[in-house]
Formats: sequence, structure tokens, C-alpha cells
Amino acid sequence: MRYNDSDQAREVAQRAHDLMEEVVLPIERERAGGMAVSSGTIAELREAAREYDVYAPQIPEEYGGMGLSFRDSLPAFEEAGRSMLGQVAMRVDAPDEGNMHLLELVGDDLQKETYLEPLVAGEIKSGFSMTEPMQGAGSDPKMIQTTAEKDGDEWVIDGHKWWTSQGVEADILIVLARTDPDAHPYEGCSLFLVPADADGVDVIRDVPHMGGGNRGASHAEIRYKNVRVPEEHLLGELNQGFTHAQERLGPARLTHCMRYSGMAQRSLDIAKAYISERQGFDSTLSDKQSLRHRIADAETKLHMARTGIRDAADRIAAGDEARVPVSMCKVFTANVTQEAIDLALQCCGANGIGKDLPISDFYEAVRAFRIVDGADEVHRRVIARAAFEDVPEEELEPLTRFGDPNRDRGAQH
Repeated sequence: MRYNDSDQAREVAQRAHDLMEEVVLPIERERAGGMAVSSGTIAELREAAREYDVYAPQIPEEYGGMGLSFRDSLPAFEEAGRSMLGQVAMRVDAPDEGNMHLLELVGDDLQKETYLEPLVAGEIKSGFSMTEPMQGAGSDPKMIQTTAEKDGDEWVIDGHKWWTSQGVEADILIVLARTDPDAHPYEGCSLFLVPADADGVDVIRDVPHMGGGNRGASHAEIRYKNVRVPEEHLLGELNQGFTHAQERLGPARLTHCMRYSGMAQRSLDIAKAYISERQGFDSTLSDKQSLRHRIADAETKLHMARTGIRDAADRIAAGDEARVPVSMCKVFTANVTQEAIDLALQCCGANGIGKDLPISDFYEAVRAFRIVDGADEVHRRVIARAAFEDVPEEELEPLTRFGDPNRDRGAQH
């Protein structure tokens, strides 16, 4: 398929494709199934990405990236998504990718120098600490319980977070907390940069979870007890934490969509290769019409997902928040990619659930996509709210109402 990508976007995506085919996928295939990747291998992959000129395409050059626009970097994200190692190699891996974008948008010069540049270089790791356990903020972020109170020239943070992606490994945590208890949470929360080794930061555990694959990314439960940070660790504007979080999450949802689209496409490619060789019931499995039709449907839906993602990205590039289109892309792509990877796993049978192929890792990873960055139900709520904003009541004028036989209507014609 050919999309309305710029020439630069296509060129970078092609280089990303070459990196995947010539470096990343061979390294992935050499590894034993389920084997964790070492820091040495990650460094090797990132150096290769620099050599192919596809390292951090979404980050401005002054901070160590390539300086592509958000829209032009998306096709490279899809290429990177074909392997969990590709995302790490090209420095487009979550959660650092979204956190780098947030620092770029609202961080001051000192914050960018201290945290953004080392993040882009891969010298440090970050976590986005927003979600809380039961009774706290989750799908309804207004339920946030974590607080930050001003004490002189410091902020004192108290709260309980969990599902902080990469929280165990993080060097710096971006924490959302209430700073104005009398205001609505959307107008009374702020973001803070909290060093992971600050006094009072207690990383309780890596919450046991499905997925992670050969990266083994953590999802941490963290207690913040009387954590003090200087006032210059306020990220962005005071009481604008939710606005800034949305600035991060909108584009991050689309980059997630592209990475998972790449994952789904590779799963289908593996499945097509497998059933083209695998014999069963007097022919190759690829000759079975039911499988051919199911793969055709999966390919069609993936094409529609890619098209919608690009449309939403174009709207963001034009200055539109594009909240409804982004929600449409998120919920549609999350389900389409899950279905495609599930189909690929089924096509490969025992080899699908085994670890010699990457499909089982993809299968575990993709299920979380329907929950992270907003559960399906949250995004459907956003879409439905917009759909019912301007209902055309005049369309019902021809209907007969109880007690109103509307006798004159037929006589007029």
C-alpha cells in the first residue's frame, strides 16, 4: 500500500526497514526463545541505528535526534514495531519515547539538558507515574489521590502509584499529583520530575504481568512518602498537569498504534510463510479458503488502521488536538492488531505458542494495548460523547407520535 507520506518519511522508513532486515531481525533470530536481551546488545543495536541514520527520528537534532516532524517519523515507528528489539534500537520505545516528547514540549532549558538529552542518548531511563491502585486514578483519572504540597521552595509529594512502566529501572520519574485540592482535578494537578533515588521514593515491586518479551520491561508499584523536590522540578505549568499529560498521550497513542501495526504485520508475514509450507489434509494450509479469507480480512483492517492513524497525525500536525480521531485510532488499532496476532498464532499451531518464533511474545504484549493509554471503554466513551453532541432531531419529524395520528401528512401528496 502507498500512503500520503512525504518523500523524507519514505526514505527514513526504508532505512529503518533495512536496519530491521539486516541487523535487528538476524540478532533476534539468533537468540533462544524468551531470552532476555543484554545491555551490551542494546548498545550494539543503537549504534547500528545511528549508522543507518534512523536513531530517534522524532527528536530535534539539538537534543540528539534526527529532527523529523511527528507525522514524518510515524512510518519508521511501524518498521521498528516489527520487533521489540527494533523499538529499543531506534529509541522509539515506550515509555521513554512519550516522556522525551513531553520534556521537549514543556520542559525548560535546564530540564532538557539534565534529563532529555541523556534520555535521547540512552544514558538514563524514565517512568511515567500517573496510574494509582484501587480507589485512586485509573481509567477515571479524576480519582487521583497523590498530592504535592508547597513547603518553602520545595514540593512535598505523598501518594501511591502503580503500573509505572519501566519504574523499576527508571532513573527519573514523571509524577502526576494534585496541587490544588479545591479545584477540579483537570485544573488542579501538576507534573513533577522526581529522581528515582530521592528520599521517600519506595519502589515496592514489579507488578507481575503478562508480556514484556525479551525486553522484560517492568510495571512498578511505587510509594511516595514525604518526597521533597525543588520547585524547579515542576514540569510545565502549575496546575496544568492534565493538559500536559494529554499533550503527551495523544501522540503517544498514535506511535503505539504504529508500533503495534508493525508487530501485527510481521506476525501475519510469519503466518503466511508458515502456512505456505505446512502441509495438512492433502494440500498446504495456505490453499485452505477459510484461512486465506481470514488473512485477507486482517490485512484489510490493518490498512484501514494505518490510514486512520495518518489522518489523526495530520490533524495534530495542523494544530488540532484530534482527541476523537486519536481515540478512534487507539480502540480500532488495539483490537485489529490483537485479532491479527491471534490469527497468526493460530495459523502456526504449536509453533505459534512456542518461543522459537516471536508471535507468542507479540500475543502477550498486544493484549495490554487495549488497556494502556486508555482502555477501550474510555475511548469509546470519548467517541460516543462526540457522536451524540448534535443529534438531528428533525430527522424524526415524519414519525407518528402516540395521540397524534398525523392524518394530514398523506393527504398532502
